[in-house]
Amino acid sequence: MSPLAKSHRSKQGLTERFDLFINKHELCNAYTELNDPVVQRERFPVQLKDRQSGDDEAMAFDEDFCKALDYGLPPTAGWGLGIDRLTMLLTDSQNIKEVIFFPAMKPQDEPANKVT
Repeated sequence: MSPLAKSHRSKQGLTERFDLFINKHELCNAYTELNDPVVQRERFPVQLKDRQSGDDEAMAFDEDFCKALDYGLPPTAGWGLGIDRLTMLLTDSQNIKEVIFFPAMKPQDEPANKVT
């Protein structure tokens, strides 16, 4: 289940979300934000358990986020477009590494015997 997505209004066990796939690649995902702090606090321990079982995408418990929800979050929804994935689609690339500018993120290694 999507930990930050609101439960479906009429279908138990589902959340209000969708993903857009083109040519077997996820391009975008969207969902209605869960704005109930009680339900959110119930979901975080499940995510922690999933994380401990090896799920790298599971959310960490975020009490600050839950406190913010206590003050009220209006009904909210949004979507996220993967620019790197869109670039893959437009350039017909097979691997995301072909379109991400890794050298900008790679730390510079200093020679081990550098004299200062």
